[in-house]
Amino acid sequence: MPLLDPKTWQARKLGGGESPVTEPATGETLATVTLATAEDIAVAAEAARTAQGAWARTPHFLRAAVLRKAGDLFSAHADELTEWLVRESGSVPGKAAFELHVAAEECYEAAALASRPTGQVLPSEEPRLSYTRRVPVGVVGVIAPFNAPLILSIRSVAPALAIGNAVLLKPDPRTAVCGGISLGAVFAEAGLPEELLYILPGGAEAGQALVDDPRVPVISFTGSTAAGRAVGEAAGRRLKRAHLELGGNSALIVLEDADVEAAVAQASWGSFFHQGQICMTTGRHLVHASLYSEYVERLAAKADSLAVGDPYRAQVHLGPIIDSAQLAKIHGLVEASTARGAKLAAGGSHQDLFYRPTVLADADDLTPAYQEEVFGPVAPVRSFATLDEAAGMAATGPYGLSLGIVTRDTALGLELADRIPTGITHINDQTVNDEAVAPFGGVAASGTGARFGGEANLEAFTELRWTTVRGEPADHPF
Repeated sequence: MPLLDPKTWQARKLGGGESPVTEPATGETLATVTLATAEDIAVAAEAARTAQGAWARTPHFLRAAVLRKAGDLFSAHADELTEWLVRESGSVPGKAAFELHVAAEECYEAAALASRPTGQVLPSEEPRLSYTRRVPVGVVGVIAPFNAPLILSIRSVAPALAIGNAVLLKPDPRTAVCGGISLGAVFAEAGLPEELLYILPGGAEAGQALVDDPRVPVISFTGSTAAGRAVGEAAGRRLKRAHLELGGNSALIVLEDADVEAAVAQASWGSFFHQGQICMTTGRHLVHASLYSEYVERLAAKADSLAVGDPYRAQVHLGPIIDSAQLAKIHGLVEASTARGAKLAAGGSHQDLFYRPTVLADADDLTPAYQEEVFGPVAPVRSFATLDEAAGMAATGPYGLSLGIVTRDTALGLELADRIPTGITHINDQTVNDEAVAPFGGVAASGTGARFGGEANLEAFTELRWTTVRGEPADHPF
């Protein structure tokens, strides 16, 4: 039986207008959803706050059972959800399969959180029991983007629920089904009590209402740095915690001793996976001068060999860009870069929303596609002569999300990585990696640190409470 029935998939009708669910590859409308208004956010927040207390008091093993069942359901409905990820978000089937795998693992890991120790017994100067205890924050607001819609929703939704919170999820309207409604359907089938998870697709108005609502003390936001700054500022004015996982312009450093063929295999995946629409995408290729010419030649040849097209109807390596606005941004940065002197070694063209994987040689500090997060399949390449120069290049810029280093000398790779501010480092791998057990997050303009994954979720979605207990009332001087 299908998990998602277009006639009934929004269990709660919202007050906003209808929004088409569009297939980027064809422009076809797959279905329609209704969007959330500020009033919908307020109603959901009150209902979730009311329901959350009983859920927090539910024995941990019962909460864990719901999360385990949800993980099983992502696997059981994999064929149906894969089709939605491919058609709605433009994912190739392999990327969709990875999202479903991670979604299931996030649920299983979250289930384990429910039974983790929740505090510590502390020494005290007084004759009393003194201890800390982690308690649920109450209602968590999750704002998720379009690019990896399932992963970037479930990684906050699952642990927040497991720990005893209620959740209001606002997915990007462009991926409202695979990034939102599918989660609602899975958790309903898994037995999650009503009013604990609200799916509220919407735009800026809904997001602002979620951040503003006093009944939502924690916001988990994934998206662009510009939008994240606005969320962080608004949350800060209201003394709310905002966990911000933002943009990146991650570097892949290829050292002098690297095998060029192996390095290019890492580089092409890092820059072109999901059309470069990943926050960890390899946005800067820093290659030792002795390897530079061969690297550019091989990377350009790899780019030219990749098939671009409709991932639902053909076997391709890259699918469509999410929409025309994003495509215009990508192409504008490529054209501005070549106008400044960068050499177009491959790509630089598109048909409809299908953008060819692009290699830009001879980039420098002022090359627009090197300076900025492109969020498209564009690989700017430049050379360096010394380790100091490589470290300086990689550390320059506002972001600090992910770093890859390719070298036969792993100790040297680790030493170099320690000189570069970043939240994630991979030696002999590219920059795009994710596991449910690993803390995920960046520094500087890439966000507020590692807040997602493993035990980091306990800090993200609980408050630490200090409690003392005496056998008799305390004596005080007056």
